[in-house]
Amino acid sequence: MKVALVGYQEQARYSVGVTNDESRDLLTFLAGKGLDVTAVVWNDSTVQWKEYNVVIIKSPWDYHENLTEFIEWLDMLEGLHIKVLNPVEVVKWNSNKRYLLEIADKGLKVIPSGYLEKGSTFDGRYFDQFNTDKLVIKPCVSAGAKNTLIIDKADLAERTNEIDALIAEEDFLVQPFIKEIKEGEWSFLFFNGAYSHSVLKTPKQGDFRVQHYHGGSISYPAPQQDYITQAAEYVAAAPAQTLYARVDGVIKDGVFQLMELEMIEPYLYFDGDNERLERYYSALIALTA
Repeated sequence: MKVALVGYQEQARYSVGVTNDESRDLLTFLAGKGLDVTAVVWNDSTVQWKEYNVVIIKSPWDYHENLTEFIEWLDMLEGLHIKVLNPVEVVKWNSNKRYLLEIADKGLKVIPSGYLEKGSTFDGRYFDQFNTDKLVIKPCVSAGAKNTLIIDKADLAERTNEIDALIAEEDFLVQPFIKEIKEGEWSFLFFNGAYSHSVLKTPKQGDFRVQHYHGGSISYPAPQQDYITQAAEYVAAAPAQTLYARVDGVIKDGVFQLMELEMIEPYLYFDGDNERLERYYSALIALTA
């Protein structure tokens, strides 16, 4: 079995604050298990994809900046009948944050969301709809808090043009600002549907973004079992079985609420831990046997 571990043409802005190069750690671990695995860049035109039996989408962190090309690449892999993990249908579904509406329709707890179609205008009705004085606006196709804004009701008039200029380019998601994010965002990691580990990401003082390259900090506290059980329900809501899934959310009024379900290129927080890497490997073998 020849395996491609897919990444991106590295950019320093995505790796700031990362202690471990987990893609390299994973590559070394899988090779140590006897797998014929090679690190490749998803949009490298010299890669001979038909030589691979399995393509693992690990860290194409720039996919959202080249979405059309990325989807064409996925279609090409599917046309070659290569096993892709996560599956192409899951990756396409997960690439647009409209999936949150589908998950909410299943009765699962999701941060309330509204959608602004490309070319529409923002009139501030979501302040009343969500009964809040502060909104978060972010692209439906994005990663790493790119073009994510916090809008205060009092500042709406002076920021409307700024928002409308962004909406003119693409669809956006609108959510109430959840103050609990200041206490940290939980990430629950699942491999082949089974819980592996979790982390708590806390924004730096005065910020709301929890990503390490925005100054967020990471810890590994033990979560309550109830939250793990809740997180597993979101994984089960995906269109197909997955090698990996990261469930991101906050605890609000004692209940876990989903912010993002990451099934394309999430950082998996192995942190060099062999037990976590072993669980990933076991999931991979189970899905490719």
